[in-house]
Amino acid sequence: MQHCPLCAHQGVHPYHSDKQRAYFQCAVCELVFVDRDALLSADDEKAIYDLHQNHAEDEGYKRFLSRLFTPLMTRLPQHAYGLDFGCGPGPVLARMLTDAGHTMACYDPFYAPDAQVLETQYDFITCTEAIEHFYQPDVAWQQWQAMLKPGGWLGLMTKLVTDQAAFSRWHYKNDPTHVSFFSRHTFEFLAAQSGLALEFVGNDVILMRKPLS
Repeated sequence: MQHCPLCAHQGVHPYHSDKQRAYFQCAVCELVFVDRDALLSADDEKAIYDLHQNHAEDEGYKRFLSRLFTPLMTRLPQHAYGLDFGCGPGPVLARMLTDAGHTMACYDPFYAPDAQVLETQYDFITCTEAIEHFYQPDVAWQQWQAMLKPGGWLGLMTKLVTDQAAFSRWHYKNDPTHVSFFSRHTFEFLAAQSGLALEFVGNDVILMRKPLS
């Protein structure tokens, strides 16, 4: 039986199917997720990530990341301590934040798998174009809540689900490593559940702040 990998609710329904996979949607948090039987093995998943070409010298990629970097910088205190979660093989955002005067740790299950960094608390956590890859988004969400200091910021980038008709034509779903698809409602659900302040910046940047108390 399929159940939601984010909120664990068992009230899920078919959302879309194509030649590659079937997708379900949770009736509560509205996460859209791939049939668990269609998930790639870790080796096959990493083989696709190894093809990515994101480098610190790539000005186009840095401009892309600036959609999160710029609004986040206006909200952070000076010399903050951050974690780039799901940094990939080239932690470009972490370098941008370091160059801006912050101290950064990095975590990635494939490229920076030091779990010790998950035992620390941070002033902010970033996750850019990674949350859609998570097989168990509930685990990452609980980790983030534990690691984020009171008053801390969570900055995410991911493309958002709008409706079924758009989803059926959406190129974003065609990447075999994209398995968890969030909507505005999904983030509103998470923010309300955890007591976080929520801001949407543009079409694919989500900022959340943990209360001070």
